[in-house]
Amino acid sequence: MSEEQGLGDVPPALLRAWLTGRSLARRVPPPVADRGGFRVDTRSDAEVCRWVYAAPHSELSALAREIDAPGRLIKLCGTNATLRALLPQGWRLHDPAFFMAGERWPAPRPLAAGYRCETSVEGPVAHVTIRSEDGAVAATGFAAETSDAFVFDRIVTAPEHRRRGLGRTVMAALRATRTRPAAPELLVATEQGRQLYQHLGWRVLSPYATAEFAG
Repeated sequence: MSEEQGLGDVPPALLRAWLTGRSLARRVPPPVADRGGFRVDTRSDAEVCRWVYAAPHSELSALAREIDAPGRLIKLCGTNATLRALLPQGWRLHDPAFFMAGERWPAPRPLAAGYRCETSVEGPVAHVTIRSEDGAVAATGFAAETSDAFVFDRIVTAPEHRRRGLGRTVMAALRATRTRPAAPELLVATEQGRQLYQHLGWRVLSPYATAEFAG
């Protein structure tokens, strides 16, 4: 899929539902409406906050002109080219990602031999870990459930354990914890992740672009 391929607009309510679930999964403050989009105050060592937009907005360009310190990210449901056109000099684009929704799932597969799967649920957040025979973490992932969405987050398989279906197992185990079947399933994927999720029956709602102030 080309990064420039046109896709449908993302409703702001759906974007906010994903951001709310992501914030729960990562234990950061929930999104708040700000400057025509949504702001999440991540307050980590690498990032102070981020603004996320469902579509291009005049406030996005104005905001970018005001930012003069690192650690502030601007994100857009759109292509890198679209976001770049809205930014002044001094901003660096990240690799493109994809905002996706789950629609259909293949039949579950047995866990690969030599691995065990552990699931824990704390309030609205589920955490799945797959370990190898020596106890090392082979794959992991999180999900958060709200009344508006079931959000998958940080699905990662260690390089030496890939191509064994572990990512699929993590996704299935997380999904098994959901209690609201009617809520949409959402995530943002890298290009590599997009290929896995499309194989599982997910569809791309929109490209997802990220820029950060580089000075």
